[in-house]
Amino acid sequence: MVNRIVVGAHYGLKDWIVQRATAVVMAGYTLLIATVILAAQPADFETWRGIFACGPIKFATFLFALSLFYHAWIGVRDLWMDYINSTGLRLSLHVLTILALVGYAGWVASILWRL
Repeated sequence: MVNRIVVGAHYGLKDWIVQRATAVVMAGYTLLIATVILAAQPADFETWRGIFACGPIKFATFLFALSLFYHAWIGVRDLWMDYINSTGLRLSLHVLTILALVGYAGWVASILWRL
């Protein structure tokens, strides 16, 4: 029997499940928004604005964006961990990636709730 002492390392299952769950959320949103756009057939800016001014669509769009950013974080973090050997550089890239993704989330929120 192997006794593995877990000291904070990620062994992947949680991240794998979260990445699949966020992919399901993104696929569901894609189907939802495609259905809405096909039904509304927006031809001008005001129609597009009307679609995204609807509360449930705003919420679904924001949920999509958060899922996309978390999905991207897991993938990019794994890339940095696998291919960047320098600890300092890897930490710097992690911090820059987190700052960019949090900034993008704030940007999406400001766009959606400005409508």
